[in-house]
Order: sequence, then C-alpha cells, then structure tokens
Amino acid sequence: MHYIDNILFVILLIAGFGLFTKSLQKIYRNIRLGREINRSDRKNERWETMARVAMGQSRMSARPVAGVLHLFVYVGFVIINIELIEIIIDGIFDTHRFLSTIFGPTFYNIFTATLEILALLVIIGVVLFFIRRNFYDVKRLTMKELFGWPKNDANWILIIEFALMMAFFTMNSSDFILQTRGFDGYHHLGAFPISEMTLVPFLEIFSFDSSFLEIVERGAWWFHFVGILFFMNYLYYSKHLHIILAFPSTWYANLDLYGKFNNLDSVTKEIKLMMDPNADPYAAPAEGSEEAPSKFGAEDVFDLNQVQLLNAYSCTECGRCTSVCPANITGKKLSPRLILMKTRDRLEEVGKNIDKNEKFEDDGKKLLNDYITKEELWACTTCNACTQACPILLDPLSIILEMRRFLVMEQSAAPQELNLMMANVENNAAPWQYNQADRLNWAKD
Repeated sequence: MHYIDNILFVILLIAGFGLFTKSLQKIYRNIRLGREINRSDRKNERWETMARVAMGQSRMSARPVAGVLHLFVYVGFVIINIELIEIIIDGIFDTHRFLSTIFGPTFYNIFTATLEILALLVIIGVVLFFIRRNFYDVKRLTMKELFGWPKNDANWILIIEFALMMAFFTMNSSDFILQTRGFDGYHHLGAFPISEMTLVPFLEIFSFDSSFLEIVERGAWWFHFVGILFFMNYLYYSKHLHIILAFPSTWYANLDLYGKFNNLDSVTKEIKLMMDPNADPYAAPAEGSEEAPSKFGAEDVFDLNQVQLLNAYSCTECGRCTSVCPANITGKKLSPRLILMKTRDRLEEVGKNIDKNEKFEDDGKKLLNDYITKEELWACTTCNACTQACPILLDPLSIILEMRRFLVMEQSAAPQELNLMMANVENNAAPWQYNQADRLNWAKD
C-alpha cells in the first residue's frame, strides 16, 4: 500500500512541476515578443537593488502596517515551504521527518519550532489582510477596476495560504499526539510550541483513537503537499506572480532618472543630417549603421520592450501607484495600475492567439484604443509619482510615454494644446507664440 502512495506522490510531483514549468515557458515566450533592451549594465548596483527591494522588502516600509504584515506573510510562507524539501523526500522514499536525521535532535527542534512561529505570523497576516481588503474602505483596494477577478483572486490567495497553514498545524498537532502515545512509526522528533498550545488540546478533548489521528496526520500532510502544487500552478493566473517575477523585475529596473525620455538614435542622426549643409539626404545609410525603427513608439505589445512586458506580468495590483496619481485623484480616467493590468491582458490575449494558430494571426485589436485609451494617456502629468510609489520598481510611465510617442510621431494625434506648442517651437524657437526677437524680453528687468 505504501508503494502505491509513493507512486502517486511521484506522479503528482512530476505533473505539478511539469505544469509549472510549462507556464513559466509561456510567460517567457510572451515577454520575448517585446523589443529587446539592454539592461546588463551596472551589475553590482542591480544585484544590490534586487536584494534590497525584492528580498529585503525595503519599499514596503512606506506604509508600515501593511509592510510589516506583508513581511510576516512573505518571510513565513517562503521559509515554511523549505519543509517542502522534507515532504518530497518523505513522499518518495517513505520516510518520516527525514531532515531530523540530517539536523540532529536539537537543531531539528529549533527548525520545527521556528516554522510553527512563522506559520502563526502568516495566519495573522492573511487574516488581517482579508479583513482589511473586504471590510475596510481602503480606496485603492475597492476601486471599480478591481471588481470581479482581481478582487476574487486576491481573496483566493489569502484563503489558500490560510488553509495551507492550518493543514501544517493540523499535521504537527496529530503527529505530536501520536509521538507522545508511542504510536508505531511516530518517534519523538521536532518541537511544536504553537500546536501544543492550540490544536493539541482541542484534539485531545475528543479523545480520538490513534488510528483516526494517523488518518488526520496523513490527510493534512497530503493536503499540504497537493495545496502547494496547486498554489504554484495557480500563480500563472494570479497577480501573485510577483512572488517570482519581482526578482527579475527589480534586477532589470530602470536605474536612470525616472521619466527620462530616451532619444531615438535614428531621429538624432536624421536631424544632424538635416542640419549639415554638405550632407546628401538621399545617400544610403553607411554599412553597419542603425536603421530607423519600423514604427516609432508603441501601438501594441509587440512595440513595447521586454522589461515593460515583464513589468506587466509582475504587477501586484496593490494600487499604490494609482493612490498617488494626481490625474486619478482629480477624477480623470488614468490609473497607472490599470495601464499595467491592461498591458498584461493584451499580452495574454496575444499569447492565446499564438497557442491557437502557432503564430500570431492579426485579430484586429491593438493595445492602443482597444485596451488603453488616448484619454488615459494624455491625462498623465509625467510626475513620476507612480514609479516612486511602486514597491517593486515597476514603470507604468514608460509604457504611457511610448504610446504617446506613437500618437505624436506616427499618427500626428497630439492634443491641440501640444500641437500649438510644437508649432511655436518650430517657428519661434520657444513654446510661446511671439516673435523670436522678443524671446529675451523677460530678462530685461
């Protein structure tokens, strides 16, 4: 019978990690649909940024209460799942608490006790997050853009994490009782301070026999294992992909000034050519020189760079960016969070198109207009509040700027106010409509 359990365990293990790998490959393929961008410079600074922001949670401290609770959940959940190593070894080789043979009794007691304390902190964190998200009017968490799947997704993750931690405590509590009874196969291994104070007294009230407690312990063990595999594969459909993608997102983050508008080399060369009286404007470009891009700016996800697409998948939907956006605060349609969410939705739609047709077949849709409207784009003040507020250094502003570039350079579709300003710069060498000879009048006094 144990061999059947071991075989089933291995099948589930392979299937779970196989599906997870397939999901990661799909995400990687979709991100690769974007334009290449070189972010391999300043490596030491990038490693330091990733360690400080993704691992150290440094930006979460801007909102201390949420930051501390997130730290509970993040650190607790990650470290507790180190126990997955023990579960995998026990499941394959039919052992029980294998790490005790590696750590020794004293260190294993410290190890299991630490996991219990962390599990309790996770439970406290997810319960308070659930109450805060559903019963307190935190504006950024109750906005219309989160209605439906985004809100349900956030709640499901909290429920799953709570269930996994309760299964962990149930497993330890029944295991502890069986150890104290000297039940066959259960030796005195590990220390369970939280379980001893909570679930152990509860289970002992009912005087369950040892055979039943063995079923409870095994059931909780299997639930914990299968739950972790389910959680891992659910991530693909969830905003909680940031658990994984926050690390590459912070490593590839923009280290230059926020909102710095990048010049296009092809445009710079063209302007220099126009200003050179000796240049031949009809001459073929020199061999090896950079040709002008086929399209200026971004109309669809293919026109964005790969880091911007990675950002779209990494968005935590926390809304910190939107909560500080002056355009959104004053009632305009722009929401930086929604810019990333819509980019991800379009990218997923493109990915499904490729899955179905083996290559992208034109579906008559674009990121611009079908997902993100011109009204949203032009509402942005480029103040950088969104990029400053993001806890994992995402950059929705860069997407807005690229889509604006497309509107101006490809469609000549800038608002009238901007067209007037650009005409003045062209004709008067200043944004204002007056004669060039009067440009320095402001300095006379």
